[in-house]
Amino acid sequence: MYTIHLNKLIFYAYHGVHTEEAIIGGEFEVNIAIDFFSDNDILSLDETINYVDIFDLVKNRFSIPEKLLETLAQNIIEDIYKADNRIKTINISIQKLNPPIVNFTGSVGISYLKSFA
Repeated sequence: MYTIHLNKLIFYAYHGVHTEEAIIGGEFEVNIAIDFFSDNDILSLDETINYVDIFDLVKNRFSIPEKLLETLAQNIIEDIYKADNRIKTINISIQKLNPPIVNFTGSVGISYLKSFA
């Protein structure tokens, strides 16, 4: 089993349930781990998961506003799996950096793990 990692991806986007989030937007950090199996030695890009393609999928999905981070994570995972069905599991975490919460310092976020047969 191999795992491809994309860590600390930063996006500015307009996700959230509050009106100001749709207007002002905010920063998000994304981490993804993708497990896949190969019986053979991996000697070319075609035999692995191309992290550039994964980054492009995530970037494209981040340009579509969602009210909930859970929905965003589900959609990203589905997009990734559609791109390569050799994938066994995908684990994603999305952090909303500096959310618009009065007197709050830090981040909020979600993690989602999905396994495929």
